[in-house]
Amino acid sequence: MSEEEMLIIKVPGSTANLGPGFDSVGLALAIYLTLEVEKGDRYEVIPLSENLNAFPKDETNFVFQIALDTAAKYNKKLPTCRVRMNSDIPLARGLGSSAAAIVAGIELADSLCGLHLTKQEKLERASMIEGHPDNVGASLFGGLVVGCQLEEVSVVTFHQLELDIVAVVPKEELLTKESRGLLPKTLLYQEAVQAGAIGNVLIAAILKQNFKLAGKMMKADRYHHPYRKEIVPHLAQIEEMAPDLGAFGVALSGAGPTVLCLVEKGKGTFLAEELSKALPEMKYLRLKIDQTGSKVYSSLVSEICPSN
Repeated sequence: MSEEEMLIIKVPGSTANLGPGFDSVGLALAIYLTLEVEKGDRYEVIPLSENLNAFPKDETNFVFQIALDTAAKYNKKLPTCRVRMNSDIPLARGLGSSAAAIVAGIELADSLCGLHLTKQEKLERASMIEGHPDNVGASLFGGLVVGCQLEEVSVVTFHQLELDIVAVVPKEELLTKESRGLLPKTLLYQEAVQAGAIGNVLIAAILKQNFKLAGKMMKADRYHHPYRKEIVPHLAQIEEMAPDLGAFGVALSGAGPTVLCLVEKGKGTFLAEELSKALPEMKYLRLKIDQTGSKVYSSLVSEICPSN
């Protein structure tokens, strides 16, 4: 990177689970964490959005920590740099803000240290940090991601899905650790089989664009909705109202507290407007699916070039 060059890293947010696809299904959303990276004599973050002001502005910033650790893993030292950082991903709301930061840090190390990592290598690294591949996979690849993490990480991606998405975002934060603490440590064998079958039908229904069936499977989740409803009381309320307003599916976004409503293309605005009349205290985001995933490009190049 030359003195005149600015590196741009743009990473989409994401939602995970879609109900029964617990820790294995992710969907990239067209909301973004963006880094503008320039040479500097020290590690420095300049926040461009208000929600980032509370985070460290030096090398202890989470994105820098991921980048430094990733560089060290490959026996490299991350060059000092100045990063202007902007995000329209709500924090601690289940919309993939931490996964986007992890991917951004890996992309930063890859670019500045010349690591030339493949997407699969980035996925392996990101999933190891996050603990599962759903959010980070969606942020890396875009579209709908179905994955699992065994000895290695395997994902399958789909980029043909077009939907409107309405995210109902409460004012209150909900940390993933707190939300995971509500989940049972074990399920009975038959319960686990049933829960897995529901997730399988969800994916098949989405790919067949049988949205009515997909929504039915989302509501039938056995993995986390029944346990998290006690701290996300608006989930049951939205599940009741949204289908009458055109939504075919309702689910917690990740660990919550955001509730995601899936609706056929072109119908999202009406759904958001009607829901806001019943729940005016919420924030409503009308979103699209990001089909590209993370991008890295130079401000001196007019064409946006996808990362490796």
